[in-house]
Amino acid sequence: MGRARYKLIVDAFAAEIQEGKLPPGTQLPPHRQLAAEKGIALVTASRVYTELEAMGLVSGEAGRGTFVRETGLPPGHGIDQPAKTDGMIDLNFNSPSLPGQTEMLRESLRSLASSGDLESLLHYQPHSGRRHERAIVARHLERRGLFVDADQILIVSGAQHGLATTAMALLHPGDVVATDALIYPGFKVMADVHRLELAPIPFVDPLSGQGPDLDALEKLCQQRRVRAVYAMPTLHNPMGWVMNMEWRERLVSIARRFGLLIIEDAAYAFHAEAPPAPLAAIAPESTVYVSGISKSIATGLRVGFIAAPPQWVPLIERAIRATTWNTPGLMTAMACKWIDDGTVERLEVEKRQDATARQAMARKIFSGMDSVSHPASYFFWLSLPEEVRADKIVMALMNSNISVSTAEPFATTDHVPHALRLALGSVEMDVLEMALNKVKQVIDDYAY
Repeated sequence: MGRARYKLIVDAFAAEIQEGKLPPGTQLPPHRQLAAEKGIALVTASRVYTELEAMGLVSGEAGRGTFVRETGLPPGHGIDQPAKTDGMIDLNFNSPSLPGQTEMLRESLRSLASSGDLESLLHYQPHSGRRHERAIVARHLERRGLFVDADQILIVSGAQHGLATTAMALLHPGDVVATDALIYPGFKVMADVHRLELAPIPFVDPLSGQGPDLDALEKLCQQRRVRAVYAMPTLHNPMGWVMNMEWRERLVSIARRFGLLIIEDAAYAFHAEAPPAPLAAIAPESTVYVSGISKSIATGLRVGFIAAPPQWVPLIERAIRATTWNTPGLMTAMACKWIDDGTVERLEVEKRQDATARQAMARKIFSGMDSVSHPASYFFWLSLPEEVRADKIVMALMNSNISVSTAEPFATTDHVPHALRLALGSVEMDVLEMALNKVKQVIDDYAY
């Protein structure tokens, strides 16, 4: 069939969707039926739907068919940028701030202003951070069960920058990175920019808390040349899991057998009290550990850190030089002061307590529904009833000035589950309770 005729079919579907003649949720004909109706080959019918999906107009769902998407949703369902509408209640991003944190910032700025070392902060810093500040971070990591020398620490501009510089230094375009079926969206963006191929590992059971299927990871490594594995063993985002020691040891065993680089994302690890040892402590020779303070202090303070095997430190340091040269000296000095004087530890305890109260509220409101979360985290994964489409729920909530995310930004698989990821940490408790009850009401309205 000529390209013009193929494009005419795509354009006709697109026009009907955009004009509302095919409203969101409409199920399109099966591939064979479309081929018969249009007099085209089956492979061409599949190509029509593939292009519509690439345009963001439809979604194919395994075992269910092809459905028209809600085109009124913003790109990324709000994950790429915070909601900007005045009065929007944000259950999309977590930016928790405790009472007194603003005054704490003022006091720290006054303290730095009167310090004798202030002038040095106006100049370039070592790419990986000043030696005494790296030593402070190393002591901080000891509380998380990770014992490394200060020379193995690199200070970066937030954990996202840590992931990006790790990829830039140690991976190459086309490398295959094994990941969970649902992961932190920032890693997906980073992988796309660096042209990495993400190979999803299915979950044993998303609601069981058992985590990614390591049998599937092992099989993948036998079939393909996998270069690295990206993991969040302590407080998985978005599922909230904390993997047990048996799971961690088996992951390390697989990584060693197949020569995998392990990228351990520990941005939310502080939410879990007394978790098993980090992967970097079990496999120090092959694990890059990435974390930061934006979650434990404030998202606007872009200070993160990497703990890496000694042989990889110069490579990552070079990537830091190529991107930011060094982390801004003022922010690093302030962050390290808060680590050293116990402020970060105190805030971590207080935020765990705050998150625990919010989780208890969410679990009560959504009692009886399929959900997954950690009792001391700021996010809540809510699976929707079979007959309820996530995009319709998100759009209905946006019309009520409540911003939530579907599973799509987190999914690395073609099949995206119908679920919501609720961020609990950005609004006051009374507003959160009202918003969560509204979410429950909208779901119930669509389910019955």
